Amino acid sequence: MAAIASRTKRIRLGSSVTVLSSDDPIRVFQRFATVDAASGGRAEVILGRGSFTESFPLFGFDLRQYEELFEEKLDLFVTLLKQEPVSWQGKLRAPLHNQSVFPPVEHGTLKTWIGVGGSPESVVRAAHYDLPLMLAIIGGDPKRFAAYVDLYHRAFQQFGRSVKPIGVHSPGYIADTDEEAREELWPDYKTMRDRIGKERGWPPMGRDEFVREADQGSLYVGSPETVARKIAATVKALGVSRFQLKYSAGPLPHERLMKSIELYGRKVVPLVRDMLA
Repeated sequence: MAAIASRTKRIRLGSSVTVLSSDDPIRVFQRFATVDAASGGRAEVILGRGSFTESFPLFGFDLRQYEELFEEKLDLFVTLLKQEPVSWQGKLRAPLHNQSVFPPVEHGTLKTWIGVGGSPESVVRAAHYDLPLMLAIIGGDPKRFAAYVDLYHRAFQQFGRSVKPIGVHSPGYIADTDEEAREELWPDYKTMRDRIGKERGWPPMGRDEFVREADQGSLYVGSPETVARKIAATVKALGVSRFQLKYSAGPLPHERLMKSIELYGRKVVPLVRDMLA
């Protein structure tokens, strides 16, 4: 991200998700504070528990403490956001006593989201810590997440605070036509999906499942017009203020990814803004 920061001026720089449970909150804060400084205040971090658990044994964490690790580390991270000398104590790491953390964030407060893939507890947790919510919708009808949006709003009401922004993060791919987009994405998307599925005991992905996700689910694939209409429909249905497109798909060639990014920025984004105006 620091390399991207040196070549750009406007785009926000952040993580799809940073698995805080198996990382160190202070090191995460320091890394993003550094990117924020290098980018002139454009860094953001999305903190989550992660749907992949390989990092837990890799770094010596007990999966039985899955919930406790995230809760405690998030509590410390939120304390760091205040940018004051930190005095903090938990159960899973050594306490901190009036400890300063460097580098500080130079441009206000580090923008921090809570990433949620389907846990009501995580939705309430985001509201409890007064943080914006990023919904990771990677399959199925996005409208099924309306219940989480409603829960987020109700939680803020109970806490007596103004609700924070809500975003959506979903996969997609754009080409000149719907047919071209689907034909180009399908083989590499299946390769990626089957590789993940093999590790998790899922059956191989069939073309019918791919088409169903593209037609009715959370796969935003097609021409700029098709993708724009689908994004606008999701934004309206859920009342979100941000949509993030995950454009990578396993071995999909770099030149196709670059074209998809260009079509997204030059055509899809302006179309969505017009549709929502």
